[in-house]
Amino acid sequence: MLDLLPMNTFKNDVMKYFPYLLFIAAMLIYACKDDTDPVIDPPPPVYDATPYDFKFGNLAAPTLPSDNALTVQGVKLGRSLFYETQLSKDGSQSCASCHRQPDGFSDSLRFSLGVEGLEGKRQAMPVFNMAWHTNEFFWDGRAHLLRDQALLPIQDPLEMNETLENVVAKLSADTAYTNQFVRAFGDMTINPERISLALEQFMNSIVSYNSKYDQYLAGTAQLTESEERGRELYFAEYNPFFPALSGADCQHCHGGDNFENDLYMNNGLDLESNISDLGREMATMDASDRGKFKVPSLRNVAVTAPYMHDGRFKTLEEVIDHYDHGLQPSPTLDPALENTRGTGLMLSDQDKTDLVNFLKTLTDQDFLTEEAYKSPF
Repeated sequence: MLDLLPMNTFKNDVMKYFPYLLFIAAMLIYACKDDTDPVIDPPPPVYDATPYDFKFGNLAAPTLPSDNALTVQGVKLGRSLFYETQLSKDGSQSCASCHRQPDGFSDSLRFSLGVEGLEGKRQAMPVFNMAWHTNEFFWDGRAHLLRDQALLPIQDPLEMNETLENVVAKLSADTAYTNQFVRAFGDMTINPERISLALEQFMNSIVSYNSKYDQYLAGTAQLTESEERGRELYFAEYNPFFPALSGADCQHCHGGDNFENDLYMNNGLDLESNISDLGREMATMDASDRGKFKVPSLRNVAVTAPYMHDGRFKTLEEVIDHYDHGLQPSPTLDPALENTRGTGLMLSDQDKTDLVNFLKTLTDQDFLTEEAYKSPF
């Protein structure tokens, strides 16, 4: 019996420290592991031409670029580039810096600030439903295609102030981008053309089609009494002979599915002697285009303030007051607006309130919060 006591003590000690001994043994085995064990690399990227599921609700189908079909990988690449700060000189700004989703992909500032802290010359236009634009891009239409527009802010000294050569170099040094260019275009070549095509794909994918007004047209929502009166005023024509029947006559300039008319117009902001921004004339070199600017969509207009090419109006009420009694004469003022200058639109305060309430029904909350349009970073 005396000989068994030390053995029992030994067993008890072994069991007590067994977990620690097991851990030490495992660590010794791991330390002796052959460092030459092969590392399994991720599979290389491959080209993927899967079409992008382009949704546009009850809007009329647009004509998408036949030479730049939307694909899942192309839109994904364009989305990354839209939010990529490497496209700017100092890495501080992206396209999304001046085209923010909560602001309808426009800017809440009157003039956006570039990388050097300098103001731009015009208010940032909203980026949505671009596929329905068939009359050039920018306020003056100097960019023929959306892909052309995509590259100009990168090079503008007042905006991102970078060279395309430097952008290509930065993206080419980033494996995540070279891999994504393979998936989108078939190889890792990065150049300005491909950057512009990817940005065009993403911007064309940004669509707004589910506002309260769209739901009203579909029979799934009802307008309030004020919104309905505003709707009637919006679509009713100006009638100086029967003031009680006269409307705000908005649809001539802001009509159709996209609430615009694909035209450039002088909307009476300034007397000819006070026109400091020549507008469309700067692109066409035609004096008959002086003071004319691209007619923007009124979809989401309640969240895209300030208004006009120079952001001079802060509220929708100011905009309506301008058309009601603030039109300035000039040789290129649109004839339809010239016709209303004598009497104004004859809108009462209640008319203006109702009109604003209708314009607010054009806000698309789904578009403003859509995950597919947000930053992927």
